[in-house]
Amino acid sequence: MLNWMKRYGSAAHDRRDVPPKAPKPQARAMSGRYLLLYRYLEDRYADNVVLTFAEIEDLLGFALPDQARLHDTWWTDPLAKAPESNHSDSWTLASRTAVPNLRAQTVAFERSA
Repeated sequence: MLNWMKRYGSAAHDRRDVPPKAPKPQARAMSGRYLLLYRYLEDRYADNVVLTFAEIEDLLGFALPDQARLHDTWWTDPLAKAPESNHSDSWTLASRTAVPNLRAQTVAFERSA
C-alpha cells in the first residue's frame, strides 16, 4: 500500500493543491440597531419569510417606532428613513423586499430576484 501512495500521491497532498475560494465581495456592511433582523433574514433559506411586529421586536430587543405601525412607506421606501436609522438596510442587504400588512401587524420579507 505504501508503494501505491508514493506512486499516486496521497489524498491529503491533493487537497493542498486546490486553491482557496475567493471571499465573497461585500458592497456594504450591515451595522446598527437593526443588525439582528438582517442576520435573521440572511440566514433563512425560504424565499418568503413572514414575521409579526412582535416577532421583529423580539429579534431586535426594542419596540418598532410608531411610523412602522402606521405607514407602509416605513417598510417600502428606503429613502423615507430618519438620518440616523438604517432600518431598511436590514432587509435590502439581505436581498429582500418588505411587504407590510399593517392591519395584521405582519411583514412579508420576499427574496429579491
